[in-house]
Amino acid sequence: MTAFKSDFLRIMSERGFIHQISDETGLDELFAKETVSAYIGFDPTAPSLHAGGLIQIMMLHWMQKTGHRPVALMGGGTGMVGDPSFKDEARKLMTPQTIQDNMDGIKKVFSNYLTFGDGPHDALMVNNADWLLPLNYLEFLRDVGRHFSVNRMLSFDSVKLRLDRDQSLSFLEFNYMILQAYDYVELNKRYGIRLQMGGSDQWGNIVNGIDLGHRMGTPQLYALTTPLLTTASGAKMGKSLGGAIWLNPDMLSPYDFWQYWRNTEDADVERFLKLYTTMPLDEVAKLAALGGAEINEAKKILATEITALLHGRKAAEEAAETARKTFEEGALAQTLPTVEVEGAALEAGIGILSLLVSAGLASSNGEARRHIQGGAVRLNDQPVADDKLVVTAQDLNPENVAKLSLGKKKHILVRPA
Repeated sequence: MTAFKSDFLRIMSERGFIHQISDETGLDELFAKETVSAYIGFDPTAPSLHAGGLIQIMMLHWMQKTGHRPVALMGGGTGMVGDPSFKDEARKLMTPQTIQDNMDGIKKVFSNYLTFGDGPHDALMVNNADWLLPLNYLEFLRDVGRHFSVNRMLSFDSVKLRLDRDQSLSFLEFNYMILQAYDYVELNKRYGIRLQMGGSDQWGNIVNGIDLGHRMGTPQLYALTTPLLTTASGAKMGKSLGGAIWLNPDMLSPYDFWQYWRNTEDADVERFLKLYTTMPLDEVAKLAALGGAEINEAKKILATEITALLHGRKAAEEAAETARKTFEEGALAQTLPTVEVEGAALEAGIGILSLLVSAGLASSNGEARRHIQGGAVRLNDQPVADDKLVVTAQDLNPENVAKLSLGKKKHILVRPA
């Protein structure tokens, strides 16, 4: 492990954030002697980021915590093209309104991790549509496009993999790496940014920006990438059997978010405590040393600390208490996620398959049926074996709710609207 002089890079190294740096010594010296501005780009492909993007947000958080200026770049312009990196096919094109709606949703998360303002260490949120949309195409080709070699662009893994599989790569997508490189140059000119950070799949695009900056007269620019994370069993970060682990509470409740991290595999506890919390490393080491059933206590702390950063301490502690009552006391916690069903529909009866889909425990009747056949579904803690079961108002308990469960960890309260 490199012994960095600067607080930021030392923390990044100790906590496992670093995959590659373009010039370790030069970047370390820059961080040690001045306030550095660095950015990460976020393309608005959905109304919320998911847990896979938390590692990038935490890097910006540590930037500010160590006295530097983090910049979150919203891809309002590049979102109209779509990043083709390591994708098997082109992204579906979005309308300007969809892009704007997605950006509005994504922005809500950042204020939990960053302090925005006009001070030298205050975070900035900028939109690359501000400089990409007004571009004159011919001037852009002449001033920027001439610095790019098609031969070199074809050599990038993100392009080669698509072409090697005989999958089409449109001219629109081929432009993406030029636009992203130009973002870096423009951000340096406007905000003095010297560092771009991102996942390791973005290395080629970031280095492209450094090279373009050199050709267009910027100071030395730098790249820092994180490893592409999977769980110990190989699952992609930010995904679960129920779908994406969204960061916005209107798309995933704080309780379900807490549960995702509570279910962390034993082998991932130490790594996730380092990456996704700000707990001191000596405390992390003590928790990571727990064995047997005690590791579950470390998982609860992990879940609570990550949830507190995103949703606030109160919501995190409520989620932990709900889980404790549900799993340790066997109580029916009223703070469990709830789905409302029309009272008339419950009086008439609603099929268990439809109810599982409505509750978000299955994406289709077919998936719901497979859950039942696998013995994973319970109603009011009683196993459901019949996929033709009809749930009625008679199944509501004295508190006027029914508890629908999938496996040991997912519970939804069904109540009449």
